[in-house]
Amino acid sequence: MKLSALFENVPDIEIKSLMADSRTKRPDSIFFCVKGIMSDGHNFVDQAIANGARAIVYSEPLDHMRDDIVYIKVKDVTAAFNAVADAFYGYPSHDLLMFGVTGTNGKSSISCIIRDIMNEIEPTGYIGTISIEYGNVKLPPLLTTPNIDDLHGILRDMVDAGMKACALEASSIGIEQGRVDAIDFDVAVFTNLTHDHLDYHGTMEKYFLAKKKLFDHLKPDAIAITNVDDPYGMRIVEDCPARVITYGVNHKADYQVTKYQLLADKTRITLKIGDMEYEIETNLVAKLNVYNLVAAIAACHVKGISIEMMLPQIRHLKQIEGRMERIDEGQPFNIIVDFAHTPDGIEQVCQFASAITPKGKRIIAITGSAGKRDTEKRPQFGEILDRYTDMIILTEDDPRDEDPIEIAHEIASGIKKTNYIIIEDRYDAIRQAVELADPNDTIIILGKGDEKFIYREFGREPYEGDDAIAREVLHKYYFTQEEEENEEK
Repeated sequence: MKLSALFENVPDIEIKSLMADSRTKRPDSIFFCVKGIMSDGHNFVDQAIANGARAIVYSEPLDHMRDDIVYIKVKDVTAAFNAVADAFYGYPSHDLLMFGVTGTNGKSSISCIIRDIMNEIEPTGYIGTISIEYGNVKLPPLLTTPNIDDLHGILRDMVDAGMKACALEASSIGIEQGRVDAIDFDVAVFTNLTHDHLDYHGTMEKYFLAKKKLFDHLKPDAIAITNVDDPYGMRIVEDCPARVITYGVNHKADYQVTKYQLLADKTRITLKIGDMEYEIETNLVAKLNVYNLVAAIAACHVKGISIEMMLPQIRHLKQIEGRMERIDEGQPFNIIVDFAHTPDGIEQVCQFASAITPKGKRIIAITGSAGKRDTEKRPQFGEILDRYTDMIILTEDDPRDEDPIEIAHEIASGIKKTNYIIIEDRYDAIRQAVELADPNDTIIILGKGDEKFIYREFGREPYEGDDAIAREVLHKYYFTQEEEENEEK
């Protein structure tokens, strides 16, 4: 694409790529001097040029300028980056039915449910914490909400692959940093707002306001879907230019759950929409998934998918990897793997575990807390687990350059009565829980879900995922031991 097609009064040179990271080689590119959390792109212009930048988009004074480079001064580099990326990739979000999902908990689940329901009607992609998926393509996740260039590039690939819709997780940090400013959302969903990311936002109010930007910037013919049961649910759509639709359980809503029954392997829901009531059965479990499912149903329904058409699909939704995932390899006890890494998320998993664990049987919890992230949550984790569980194993969870043992002790400061042990290695912690479990006990493994990496002192290292390790440990240790005991008899 010609630079002159992207900016006025510039030379007619060929641009082959966009660059925001000066360390990445991008021949014949435009470098955008974006100001990040830790660094300012204005300080890395020379490196960007060495790696192929032919044009520099900037807003602050630069030390020196070269005659063979085009310099384009703008008021807002991020705004310019959004506009250019959208145009460079051919406005891909305008060619897709775009669903954006934001909130503390439930983004991945709702986005994946939307993708699965919509896929029965027309090809639909997904971008989020779990993966990037469209058609037969499944890629590892980048950020929950990818950076501007990556995001528009992925959407372009989806359009070229024949996708007609996309469900995108919109994180508060991604929204705050302007990564979705140029995305043409048709539907935006709010899940809930609880304690998280305060190391970045500072206060709950600033965290809320970051989320609210998604709804403030919707086009008038878009639809905003919000959880009326959440204290922030109606505040987030104040002054929203789009049509507002509500869902909930405890309050009157456009999509209201009037009854629900939680079972160990399925959930039954009575959903009232206007004057109609629908009896719904799903393989998803736990109350949190009642909300997630209804939000996804509302999002698809407002775009013309009938409830009757959804019902067969809802009964047998794909297991969302690492999200309230039941590990069933034939063992006589429950294992639940969940990505829960907030106080509210952990409490919801604990409540479900309490509901499915017979009286007199134990709940064994495994958790940690991320290093260099929102340290105020740690004692809260301990307090919640102390109320619901019978045995706690504290372990590593993305410790970065913090000592996992010290993090564990901070969590333990909230534990007053429940027995706990600290096992630094996460694999060994899961193994210990499996070896401790008796028939009808419940093990809950919290924090990592299906993530295939773990952040340690020197960066991101490979990790099998809690779901994969749970299965491996069961076969390698539990069933092997059981077979040996039977042979001895």
